[in-house]
Amino acid sequence: MRILGLDVGERTIGVAVSDEMGWTAQGLVTIQRQSPEADYARLLQLIEQYQVKEIVVGLPRNMNGTIGPRGESCQRFARQLAERTALPVRLWDERLTTMAAEKMLIAADVSRKKRKRVIDKMAAVLILQGYLDAKSR
Repeated sequence: MRILGLDVGERTIGVAVSDEMGWTAQGLVTIQRQSPEADYARLLQLIEQYQVKEIVVGLPRNMNGTIGPRGESCQRFARQLAERTALPVRLWDERLTTMAAEKMLIAADVSRKKRKRVIDKMAAVLILQGYLDAKSR
């Protein structure tokens, strides 16, 4: 059973998918957001292509645990995605995942230009891997 992981931003959506056993997360794509219809259509293509059975959406919380405007936007996105796909959509705390992804890419000596293109996909991998690790415990 594959699980899709999403890092939903205002301009992009980072996408990762698990292996069939649900052990590891791999980055797929970064979707440039166009319109809600186009965004959901692209996600539906990926869901069908990879036979996804569950979706994890990163929930950006403030450091004190509260949910701000970006978190509310992600919650809305997750609700709408659940309605459109009829799949279970889980919210997963994504605090500091983008920062962790950035540090990993810098440590790997990835150029700034390339980091900008893959940072959201890498954040989606970290969100999904965190969920998979917690689920396996």
